[in-house]
Order: sequence, then C-alpha cells, then structure tokens
Amino acid sequence: MELEALRSIYEGDVCFRELSPVSFQYRIGESGDPKAFLIEVSWPETYPQTAPVISMDAFFNNTISSAIKQSILDKLMVEVEANLGTAMTYTLFEYAKDNKEVFMENQPVNTVTSVSNSISIGTPEVPPSKKKEKKEQLSKTQKRKLADKTDNKGELPRGWNWVDVIKLSKTGSKDDE
Repeated sequence: MELEALRSIYEGDVCFRELSPVSFQYRIGESGDPKAFLIEVSWPETYPQTAPVISMDAFFNNTISSAIKQSILDKLMVEVEANLGTAMTYTLFEYAKDNKEVFMENQPVNTVTSVSNSISIGTPEVPPSKKKEKKEQLSKTQKRKLADKTDNKGELPRGWNWVDVIKLSKTGSKDDE
C-alpha cells in the first residue's frame, strides 16, 4: 500500500529513486547545492511495526562530515520512534526536506566544487594558453613523395585529379564500335 502511494507521490520527481520494492533513496536539495544530501530508507520484513533502516552511506554524501551525518540520522530516528507502527517513509523524506537547513547548519560550505575555486584564489586569473596543434610526423620517404607531387608552395599541380578524356573515349560503350 505504501509502495503504491510513494510511487504515485514521487512520480516524475528526479530526487526520488526506488532501488527495490523495499529500498528507496531521496536527495534533499538541488544537485549543485553544497548542502544537499541523500537519504536511503530500507524496509525490514516487519516494517512498519519495526523501524526502517536509514542510511547516509551513499557516495553522494562523501563531502558531509560524519558528525553531521550522525546528527541527521539521530534526528530522523526520533521521527521514526514517533511514527512507529504507521507508514513513515514519506514522512521521513518530508521531515528531512523541511529541516534541511537545520540539519546542515554546521556543515562547512567547502565541497569538491568550491575547493577548485579556493585553490585559484591565490593565483591571478590567466586565460588558459592555447596548445599548438602538432603536425603529423612524416617519414623521409613520405616527405619525398609529397614533395614530388606538389609544387614549391606545397600545392598539388593544376589538373592533378582530372580525368584523361582520350582514355574515356576508348573505354566507351560497345555500341560505339
């Protein structure tokens, strides 16, 4: 019942992901937000009489300190205790969305995306230099053949790809004879 409700509520929501019929992920915050995090909720066989397994071990959460992760999990577990015996996955996701700023207030803003910015602060901004295109390396014989085909400017002589008209007339159709 809860599975159908979650599917209908979060249909088309890019933040929600159903890993299996008993395991779900929800991203709290936008994907570019340094304070965004991912919650994974898995249902044991006796759910909702027993608490769901809540995890923040996803790779997405690597920039979050372990103290902040534990704080979020502790606050979510308080919410689980209050809703024990009822379907609570939607409630947990909404609680996390509503309290995102409170959860992440002690999280430093320096993440992978802002680290590159902080590194470049000490150096003046210089546009990246254009790399010279490497010319194709030719062997001595390849250079000689190319020189024989071209004139002194490196251009092919006029008419190098013209078709010999006399040869064409000799290879005409059988009706010409």
